[in-house]
Amino acid sequence: MEQTQPATKSRFQRIFDSDIWYSFVRSPVAILSAVVTIGMIFAAAFAPLIAPHDPFDLAAIDIMDSSMPPVWDAYGDPRFILGTDDQGRGILSTILYGARISLIVGFSSVIFSMIVGITLGLISGYAGGRTDAFIMRIADIQLSFPAILIALLIDGVARGVVPKELHTDISIYVLIFAIGISGWVQYARTVRGSTLVEKNKEYVQAARVIGIRPLTILRRHILPNVMGPVMVIATIHLAIAIITEATLSFLGVGVPPTTPSLGTLIRIGNEYLFSGDWWITIFPGATLVILVLAVNLLGDWMRDALNPKLR
Repeated sequence: MEQTQPATKSRFQRIFDSDIWYSFVRSPVAILSAVVTIGMIFAAAFAPLIAPHDPFDLAAIDIMDSSMPPVWDAYGDPRFILGTDDQGRGILSTILYGARISLIVGFSSVIFSMIVGITLGLISGYAGGRTDAFIMRIADIQLSFPAILIALLIDGVARGVVPKELHTDISIYVLIFAIGISGWVQYARTVRGSTLVEKNKEYVQAARVIGIRPLTILRRHILPNVMGPVMVIATIHLAIAIITEATLSFLGVGVPPTTPSLGTLIRIGNEYLFSGDWWITIFPGATLVILVLAVNLLGDWMRDALNPKLR
């Protein structure tokens, strides 16, 4: 009698049958944080289609609409649900565009940190010896300084080297580099530790025996096995990067004042807080808190879900 072969599961079926998916659907906090995070990313990505007004369109901004309260106030305007800022821009529109810039800076800096940290961590753990000692000493030195101080230092050096007329054009790129270079150490140390364990296992030793090059071993064999902890760090680091961007913009050394990131909105609103225009800073601040909290909760769930001791 001919035996039938079991049907091969698709990639989506394997995901839905995995322990991680089971842990996700059993955690209301993880589901809520994922919905909030994805919703805010979606709203920021499609801000030009969702936002009632374009805060970059100078022709559509009227200074006579400045400092209007939210729509539920007696002096509110139905055109501006959350009120306006000091330039007459709708707070809701500036929040959508501001979250877009904050997320772009956050994701870009995290990707940059991952590339630098994973590369140096793999080299350090696999090569060992003086190379390992040199990379780890640099990491130790950087850990002795706060990340915000390193970002401020890099931003200050860039402003001193680059001509003043180019400051506005390259400000976002400098911000991404400053935040990214201040966060590579956590990736490097984690990947190095995992690489030290993986390189002594039989499958890596077998790859060496048959003559596979070290670069191929790192890329095909070791890297996929160290990505679990890296994804947890990346999720948590995204929240830190968004906070760092907001802090630098609040201090006036991040994105230009004309660019409505969440940090610049909070800084602008802080100047009018005591005059009664509370909505200019409260709504962007609440958006920043909700976004960072959702990402952090998602990172906490991912850390527990990928921990084999907690399964």
